[in-house]
Amino acid sequence: MAVLWKKFLNADIVKVFSLTSVSTLVRMLTGFISVKIVSVIIGPSGIALLGQLNSFSTIVMSLATGGINNGVTKYVAEDREDLPKIRQYLSTSLKITLFCSFIVGLSMIVLNGFLSTIIMKSDQYGYVFVVFGVTVFLYALNNLLLSVLNGFKKFRIYVKVNIANSIIGLVFYLLLVYFWELDGALISVVTYQSIMLLISLWMLRKEFWMNIQYFKSKLDRVVTKKFVHYTLMTFVTMATLPVSQLILRGYVISNISAVEAGWWEAMNRISQMYLMVVTSSFGVYYLPRLSELKENHEIRHEIFKAYKVILPLLFIGFAVIYLLRLFVIKILFTPDFYPMQQLFIWQLAGDLFKIASWLVAYLMVAKSMTKAFVITEFLFSALFVGLAFLFIHFNGVVGITQAHVINYMLYTVTMFVIFRKIMFVRQ
Repeated sequence: MAVLWKKFLNADIVKVFSLTSVSTLVRMLTGFISVKIVSVIIGPSGIALLGQLNSFSTIVMSLATGGINNGVTKYVAEDREDLPKIRQYLSTSLKITLFCSFIVGLSMIVLNGFLSTIIMKSDQYGYVFVVFGVTVFLYALNNLLLSVLNGFKKFRIYVKVNIANSIIGLVFYLLLVYFWELDGALISVVTYQSIMLLISLWMLRKEFWMNIQYFKSKLDRVVTKKFVHYTLMTFVTMATLPVSQLILRGYVISNISAVEAGWWEAMNRISQMYLMVVTSSFGVYYLPRLSELKENHEIRHEIFKAYKVILPLLFIGFAVIYLLRLFVIKILFTPDFYPMQQLFIWQLAGDLFKIASWLVAYLMVAKSMTKAFVITEFLFSALFVGLAFLFIHFNGVVGITQAHVINYMLYTVTMFVIFRKIMFVRQ
């Protein structure tokens, strides 16, 4: 037993999981504080508006980076000893990022009134999109630097940068909310990455690749074609889940109430917090690791190792969260949010299947399976929206979380079918 426990603790995935958990804990604590203060100041309807802007910003930020960050991590991880290739990757990725962020930023500035009406259901928030358009390139550059760092497997520095960004981001956020309430919260959503870029530049200044010589090469067509696969996959991801949430949240605001939309958004915030523990490890360890592996039996071993570590911990953690759901709401929100207790069981069950499916689905990203990725993302996003509309008709906002469970159950089964040769066929 002692030998098995020692082997478990020495596993790479456990070490990275433990390391990233520190960063995640800080992000969760800063998230708890920000959510609590915002819920007190602006209430459920304000939370719903923030949810709309967050979903939109997720889409915009992926467009501004050209959707290449996973590709940068993958190819830097594969060829980190080959410096000429590293120069090609960094130079090409910088040029793509600057071009895409310029186009996206300019579009938001020009279309600010239209975006305010469509996204925020009011024409009074155009200024938010103007500010976002001016600062979006700073976010794109920050994400590019973190993707490169991740590709080099500098886990400890990666964690330190994220911790610093979380703390400074919280201070920035709270200051704006304190002085300008809802307006400050909205502005902070679209500008805090400006501060984070300065922190990242300072903390990464001693990395050998943080040198202008690594970013001066011409745009490489071969590298660009490699990145395009990840651009397509990222754009599809950003055009599915965030868009689905925008549609459903807007429908609930317009046809039920902004308060109930706020309950669902609050549930999503809680879900994002606890899922950070897992998804942060996915990005730091799991994607580069799957990218490195070539043989089916090696990939199968890595996936099942992840299942053995992650799923039992998730099950225990989710059980605790469900039992303490009222306490969680009291800590994070206000009495106005108590009715959201009914959302927990469905959201937690759906998130368990979500992680179970992602442990296999990450192969599509790691192995550049663009066609399969695009088809499944569109198919299951459309299914989620369809199921949600159906269940909303019978159960109100609870129906969205019920649709969440069914959708990810089917997605998990589909992933095992697609990768059945890797998962079940032994050579």
